[in-house]
Amino acid sequence: MAKEGLRHTPLYEEHKDLGARLVDFAGYEMPVQYSGIQAEHRAVRNHAGLFDVSHMGEAIFRGPDAESAVQRLVTRDVGRLDVGQAGYSAVCYEAGGTVDDVIVYRREGDFLVVVNASNREKDLDHFRENTEDLDVEVADESDDWALLALQGPEAARLLQDLTGTDLSGLKPFRFAWGEIDGARSLISRTGYTGEDGFEIYLSGGDAPRVWRSLVEAGATPAGLGARDTLRLEAGMCLYGNELDAETTPLEAGISFAVHLDKDPHFIGQRALLLEDTGGLRKKLVGFEMEGRGIARHGHHVTSGAEIVGEVTSGTRSPTLERAIGLALVDPGVEDRFEIVIRDNPVPAKTVPLPFYKRDRE
Repeated sequence: MAKEGLRHTPLYEEHKDLGARLVDFAGYEMPVQYSGIQAEHRAVRNHAGLFDVSHMGEAIFRGPDAESAVQRLVTRDVGRLDVGQAGYSAVCYEAGGTVDDVIVYRREGDFLVVVNASNREKDLDHFRENTEDLDVEVADESDDWALLALQGPEAARLLQDLTGTDLSGLKPFRFAWGEIDGARSLISRTGYTGEDGFEIYLSGGDAPRVWRSLVEAGATPAGLGARDTLRLEAGMCLYGNELDAETTPLEAGISFAVHLDKDPHFIGQRALLLEDTGGLRKKLVGFEMEGRGIARHGHHVTSGAEIVGEVTSGTRSPTLERAIGLALVDPGVEDRFEIVIRDNPVPAKTVPLPFYKRDRE
């Protein structure tokens, strides 16, 4: 039975038919798991998993000043993107804190900016308020799209059987229009799992048919629970955990998405330049637990009796079979510290990110 007041993606009936456990996520009734988080996680790592991420938001920038508008808003220099290329970026406030992390797609004649579901209204307001002086239309097309994420080492093989688009020519962060099982789709070689894979934008009316075709081809339906453990193993940020209005992209370790030499300047660039030269207030680290227990969001990081940071994400890694996590800590924190779990300080050590990196043979 549908939960009152929650929105549904075009795949809601598919999730119910598959027996998914549905939860409230960003105002949508979304599948957190089907067969189980660990089984779905391993399916993505070893074969191919299929996610419904249609709750994500899509903003289209059109008009003579579309590029100028996007340049002002995002930290990446989108002037360096070719048509058919996408880029991961942050959106900042003037003081340097993060509005959101986004993917920018440079299409023929416009830009598609994909935002996190929980930030959709806030982001659209921010985009429009900060481009009022420009000749640009910022259209919210979130309700016009469904979005599927097919991820895993078998993703390309499964998808190639359903499309005439040559996927071997589609490199990471490149995209193309094509047909999948007869449905016009924007096929992007991107993802949020650390595996090879594709994100597929298509109409809501076509989405159930394409979903069923991919499942019949061998993709395992996977929910938001596995999506979170996969992205954490890959060392990827989640807005609201590693990123927020009080945390800059540099502090969150995504400086690769920030072009500090960018001209024209972006909102927050001056603050980030000062931070880059003056030093960070905090830094994101990966850690492994050395004692028993799983760190969770909000747990204190201590060194001796002093609180030196906070866990942003933590789980038991299904791939590594040990407890891992991310934390924002004081910049001078040493390689070993404690995580306070149920009032008990448990030893942990920093480890390089990502925790997991796929074999690229």
